[in-house]
Amino acid sequence: MIMPFLSLYISSFGTLSEREVQSWSGIIFGVTFVTAFICSPFWGKLGDRHGRKLILIISSFGMGVSILLLGFTENVWQLFMLRVFMGIFTGFIGISQAFISTQTPSHIAGRVLGTLQTGSITGMLFGPLIGGILADSIGFHGTFLLVSISVFTSAILVTFGTKEYPVKVQKGEKSHYTSKEVLAHILRDPILLVVLILSSLIQIANFSVQPILSLYVQELHGPENIAFYSGIAFSAAGLGNLLMTRTWGKLGDRIGYVKILIGLIFAAGIVYIPGALVGSVWELAGIRLLLGMAIGGIIPLRVAYIRQAAPLTMQGEVLGYNNSLRFLGNFIGPILGGMMAGYFGFSAVFYMTSALLIICGITLLTAHIRNARAKTRTSSI
Repeated sequence: MIMPFLSLYISSFGTLSEREVQSWSGIIFGVTFVTAFICSPFWGKLGDRHGRKLILIISSFGMGVSILLLGFTENVWQLFMLRVFMGIFTGFIGISQAFISTQTPSHIAGRVLGTLQTGSITGMLFGPLIGGILADSIGFHGTFLLVSISVFTSAILVTFGTKEYPVKVQKGEKSHYTSKEVLAHILRDPILLVVLILSSLIQIANFSVQPILSLYVQELHGPENIAFYSGIAFSAAGLGNLLMTRTWGKLGDRIGYVKILIGLIFAAGIVYIPGALVGSVWELAGIRLLLGMAIGGIIPLRVAYIRQAAPLTMQGEVLGYNNSLRFLGNFIGPILGGMMAGYFGFSAVFYMTSALLIICGITLLTAHIRNARAKTRTSSI
């Protein structure tokens, strides 16, 4: 809700040039992801030891306080420090994935996590729209207040509306794992390691187009109603996510998470290519819809596979590493996309993103084949 007007809020301080506002907007947007990248494994580890519900409550209240204070900043440095502080508590969705994963039977994990992803995507679709309308209607300070109230409401709902059942330790598992043991488990499982690395690469691919999409729409359509048509292009991917996320989760439960994940990564890579060749906004929106349908299953399927590959009592920390790598991709992607567009044009960003996704698909496919062969040799012995 605060993303659409963050740069406008920075310019309202009245002490910065237009170039400084643009530079600070990028820094202040990205610094939250840097802090979240550092802190996610720590929260995951605490969740494994003390319960995910407690961490969700802490995350909600921390976010609520941060957003409330944003409305009282008087200069860009105060805003920067609060965004750093906000990053410490960012990750409610990642922690909720761990919470729901450990409370869900493994055979329906994909479907349930797909439902969670649907909720997340709905927020991503409507949040910027609501935030923009509120900022125009009641101003920046009132919007920060209402956003913080909504986050505090989430904390209250988690506190009184959820129950966390103790995780049953399976035979041969420990009740607690050290960070060294968690990392050793990840390194011993080649597919799990690749899935975690892909979390970063896929986010780089997904976010590389974000900073130039509005400019690309302007090139295709012209300056008339640019905000409206940019919104259509942005929202088309979210709509595709919304339509297919739960379906991909169900298929993953039935066929196998890695198999569906490989197919979706290749599909997303192929769909990105015609994005560089479109001649109108509506063609771009159609491509973005197809892309969203492919991308929609990647996050819940990754988490469902981690649910399958890691013992329950270490899943919080493993998902913490997964979230850290996602935040790293969120930070690198826009920077890389903006640089590519500046040097080589808009089309180059789509081609680069397509190539990156296809490389991700080949990497995961290779790891899957090697793992299957290793299991075959082991069973024959």
